[in-house]
Amino acid sequence: MTDSLATSGLALSVLLFVILAVLEAVFPRKKRVMPRGKRWRTNIFIIIVDSIALRLMGPIAAIAAAGYAVQHDLGLFNRVDFPLWLEFVLALILLDLAIYVQHVLTHRIPLLWALHKVHHADRDIDVTTAVRFHPVEIILSMLYKSALVLLLGPTPFAVFVFALLLNLFAMFNHANLRLPPSFDRLLRLFVVTPDMHRVHHSTVVKETDSNFGFSIALWDRLFGTYTAQPDAGHDDMIIGLTEYQSDHPAETWWSLALPFRGSKGSQSVPETIQTPD
Repeated sequence: MTDSLATSGLALSVLLFVILAVLEAVFPRKKRVMPRGKRWRTNIFIIIVDSIALRLMGPIAAIAAAGYAVQHDLGLFNRVDFPLWLEFVLALILLDLAIYVQHVLTHRIPLLWALHKVHHADRDIDVTTAVRFHPVEIILSMLYKSALVLLLGPTPFAVFVFALLLNLFAMFNHANLRLPPSFDRLLRLFVVTPDMHRVHHSTVVKETDSNFGFSIALWDRLFGTYTAQPDAGHDDMIIGLTEYQSDHPAETWWSLALPFRGSKGSQSVPETIQTPD
């Protein structure tokens, strides 16, 4: 069952990736500052490394942890007699909230920020940025999710749906896609839109330290981390990290080695904005 779910999820993810890549080319939101080819080669290579790392984790991945929790009667949902539909909905909501908290922590804890900088160093934001994460961060993130699953005890299917939605929404809200403003305003009442999440990739620290949500748009408003629009506007805002406005973020080995170059602290990025090279 786990293998069939993984195959179905992969197929849906690849399909959405292709659709968004085409839409980005037809309806781009922001002009690129770097050639797509070199960036994509680096980002896709990192995706492949991440996929191998997750595959090797197998028995301790989140869906496997859910199966273990059910078999051994672990977690909240295996101890409380909720209706199945309510358990399913609560699992999706609570897991999404936990991902919001995790994302905030990656910007607050220096060690985690050193890893997370690989994601933010990308100088353009598009569908490939959604899965550009350092392999060590991916492994730690999966361990975090698996621990949450053991605490909550959702069904493996609920965990599969959550993981799939998280992946699909991440690709959607990282896409360099122009949506009609009225549609964006309506949609972001419920889910994170590309314009909403793009603010999070600004070089301005107050903007980077906002819009942490990946799927549900509620959390940023609820916890006071919501920023509606970048101060410079989407056309003029600078994407990435101020200290890395060069060609380096598009280089594979430079990106993988970035966490080990040292972190400048727990703040996401410097306060000032720098003109790209």
